[in-house]
Amino acid sequence: MIEFPAFRAAAVQAAPVFLDTPATIDKARALIATAAAEGAELIAFPEVFVSAYPYWNWTMNPVEGGRWFERIYRSAIDVPGPEVDVLCEAARAAGAHIVIGANERDPNSTGTLYNSVLTIGSDGTLLGVHRKLMPTWAEKLTWGRGDGSSIRVHETSIGRLGALACGENTNPLARFALLAQGEQVHVANYIALPVAPHDYDMVEAIKLRAAAHSFEGKVFTVVACSAITDEIVERVAHDDDSRELLRRKHCAFSGVFGPDGRLITSPLVDNEGIVYADIDLAASISAKQMHDVVGHYNRFDVFQLLLDTTPANGLIKTGDVASSRGAESFTSDSPVSAVLPS
Repeated sequence: MIEFPAFRAAAVQAAPVFLDTPATIDKARALIATAAAEGAELIAFPEVFVSAYPYWNWTMNPVEGGRWFERIYRSAIDVPGPEVDVLCEAARAAGAHIVIGANERDPNSTGTLYNSVLTIGSDGTLLGVHRKLMPTWAEKLTWGRGDGSSIRVHETSIGRLGALACGENTNPLARFALLAQGEQVHVANYIALPVAPHDYDMVEAIKLRAAAHSFEGKVFTVVACSAITDEIVERVAHDDDSRELLRRKHCAFSGVFGPDGRLITSPLVDNEGIVYADIDLAASISAKQMHDVVGHYNRFDVFQLLLDTTPANGLIKTGDVASSRGAESFTSDSPVSAVLPS
């Protein structure tokens, strides 16, 4: 039977220790302990909190910014890996569910990174790793694309928990795929975006997307956004124009939205901090009587969404290498399928 627990959620708005993974992991551990001491059973961290967002993609041309790729690659983590183990232990010690963004290295390539979101259970179990499906705009210079295998909702003691990274929360199909799996609590993690076009207000954009998902799905949305520090500005800025751009205000927002789409916390804008909300999942029941887009308020004979959960794999081995014919066959589903003759 579906459960409707009540619990406290924490949205962390903080900056990583830029490109310093051990120091950022230590900072995450301290923030987890702080939030847990306030009774938080869900602690959400920003996008790629471990341990850098590639701001240089927005302020330099690809040749100028290329030298930064090795730096972010070296600071990225393996999943599973020792940094994940530390975060899992921190979650277990705190008795809290953790959702945190990280740069993840592709296990088979030294040239591909993923913008990943790790979901960790309160017992310290790594529940899932979601790779951002489509890097946004300039982000394509740094990250590869995820696949549908990680568009998943996790059954937890605080309800059915889903997560998407930054611009994915603009994708109605990705959001619906989570709602259709019974999502009750949604984590949307973002980066502070001072480098957006001058007429783009990141704070209002985040609020609009979070309110829409909560209102449409009748779910709680926990928004956790990063912050910009002087350290990041001085490391990434290469001239006065880029320095001024990176110091732009009103570029980060964190908070929690209820199933009616309303903000239920004080807004946290730009500065580092933690906001808390007491969540009662039963509040979604009466709201869904009016609009249940994954149930009675839809027409699945008219509309259907196909979610392909097949993991992307560039190499599929077939055949028996130990066979008497001594042949090994390979197929590849991307970009070309081929079988070597025996």
